[in-house]
Amino acid sequence: MKFQALGCFAVGLASIVLGGCQAGTDSTAPKSGDTVAKAGKKFKIGISIPAADHGWTAGLSYWAHEAVKQYPDIEWTIQDAKDPNDQINALENMKTSGVDALVIVPTESAPITPIAEKLHAAGILIVDVSAGFSKPVSDVFIEGDNVAFGRKSAELMVQKLGGKGKIAILEGVPCTVNTDRVTAAKKVFSANPGIQIVAEDAGNWNREKAEKVMQNMLVSNPQIDAVWAADDDMALGVESALKAAGRNKNIWILGGGGMKDIVKRVMDKDPLFPADITYPPSIIGLGIQTAAAMLRADVKLTKRYMPRHIVIDLDQVTPENAKDFYFPDSIY
Repeated sequence: MKFQALGCFAVGLASIVLGGCQAGTDSTAPKSGDTVAKAGKKFKIGISIPAADHGWTAGLSYWAHEAVKQYPDIEWTIQDAKDPNDQINALENMKTSGVDALVIVPTESAPITPIAEKLHAAGILIVDVSAGFSKPVSDVFIEGDNVAFGRKSAELMVQKLGGKGKIAILEGVPCTVNTDRVTAAKKVFSANPGIQIVAEDAGNWNREKAEKVMQNMLVSNPQIDAVWAADDDMALGVESALKAAGRNKNIWILGGGGMKDIVKRVMDKDPLFPADITYPPSIIGLGIQTAAAMLRADVKLTKRYMPRHIVIDLDQVTPENAKDFYFPDSIY
């Protein structure tokens, strides 16, 4: 599935998981969003996302601003947060401003769950995107299939290594995205005894952090055949470390996200980047569309048939199909 346009989310979801569609109650439905018939009501929706400190989150911000243009009749507030405390404060302020709904991409899962639960109990519609909360709190949770991400990327790595090799693993920040990806990948690696994990550390989805982590891994490990980086920004940090150490030969990197620069290198058959896994930041557009549609309808009725959990399929990008995922005009 290609994700260049927001509209493809509305009609082309490859996989939808019905995670317990339940009827809403008076205590959980937005007080101002019961029906669209409330003439003169201008809905207010807040969007809370991580700060654009790397390519994927920059793409997230871009698509959020693009998506809200479709709904000029709704009052939108878009705020980014550099860390969980910053995000908690922003969410509290949005509540004070009287939002009817919130679209949230958690900076981290555990710290943001209590405030999300509090806001939901106050009657605010919650649409959670990409990174899940620590327990079911949101009315709708929309994510890419991160278990498939981990499985597909690990299977690709095992196949390319011929079932034998020494690998390093870089993890992201503590959240459901990272947990699902890493757990699924390790399950594949453990099923292939020829694959040896010689180093593992967190790069926090950050290029500079990943570069430093990789530098330390290289000092401690004279042989690494491949790096499972789980994110394209981290993959570029790994590349910088490899080149600085003169170790960028006979090794390759598998990131993820579908960054256009990485996809182009896959397309050009760069030996450092033989493949990639998609995870489009335009996923935020579906969260925005969902929140707007639910407020405009009868929220209590909509909750009775709306999936609580929407999972979007992800793709392996290889030299054979990379042209289908390369969008040179994209911000990411």
